[in-house]
Amino acid sequence: MSLSTTISKPMDRPGIVTITGDAGTGKTTLAATWPKSIFIRIEDGMQSIPENIRPDAFPVVAKVEQLWDQLKALITEEHDYKTVNIDSVTQLETLFAEYVIASDIKNPSSLATANGGYGAGYLAVAALHGRVRKAATALNEKRGMHVNFIAHSDISTIELPDQDPYSRYELRLHKKCMPHYVDNVDMVAYLKLETFIVGEKGDKKKAISTGGRTAVCYTGAAQVSKNRYGITEDLEVEQNVNPFTPFIKSLTPTIKKESK
Repeated sequence: MSLSTTISKPMDRPGIVTITGDAGTGKTTLAATWPKSIFIRIEDGMQSIPENIRPDAFPVVAKVEQLWDQLKALITEEHDYKTVNIDSVTQLETLFAEYVIASDIKNPSSLATANGGYGAGYLAVAALHGRVRKAATALNEKRGMHVNFIAHSDISTIELPDQDPYSRYELRLHKKCMPHYVDNVDMVAYLKLETFIVGEKGDKKKAISTGGRTAVCYTGAAQVSKNRYGITEDLEVEQNVNPFTPFIKSLTPTIKKESK
C-alpha cells in the first residue's frame, strides 16, 4: 500500500437523511419530493400525496421478514429508483419490539422482560435498527440511492449538570435506537408548523397555525437537527417542492450535453 494509490478526494454522493416532526407536518409528502422515489411502508401515510404525483411503494410491511425482502430486492435487483423512503422508523420500532417478544421461547409479557430482561430486549431491537442502517449504507454506496428515514417526534427533558433542565424535540425512538438515525447521517431535518401565540393581556393565550411549514436542519437546543451541507437557517417548505435542492448537489438533475 502507498499513499499515491490509496488517497483521493471523496466524491459527492446521494444523502442519507432523517426527516422528523409531529403528526401532520408533511414528513411523508416532503420525502416524496426526492427524485424517483419508492416507499418502504411500515405505516400507510401516502394518502396525503396527490395520486397523480404519488411515488411507487411496496406493500405495507406487516412482518419483519417482509422488510428484509424489500430491502434485499432494492439492493440486488435491477431498477431505476433513485430514492428509498422508509416510513416510519418509529412504527418500525413497534414492529421490531413485537418480533423480539414473539421470538423469545419464554413468552415474555413485554420487551422489558424479553431475552432475560435487564435491557436485553431493547438491545435486540436496537440491533435490528442497526441492520436497517447497514442496508441503507449498501443502497447509498453500492446502488447510488438517496435514503430517507421518516420518524415521528416527541418532547424530552434534557438535564445537564451545569444548567437548568429544558425541553427538546427528539425522534420518538428508544435512546438505544436513536443513534442509528442521528449520528452518522447527512441531515436530520425537523419539520414544524409556523405557529403564533395570540390573545389579549390577561386572557388565556391560544396557539394559531398559519399552515406554513418550516424545515430546521441546523444544530439547535430546541430540537435534534443537523446537516453536512452548510445550511444555517430555517427553510420554507412549499407543497411538492424540495427545499434542499439548492444545497445538495445530488438532488440537482444532471443535464447531459448533446454531442455535435
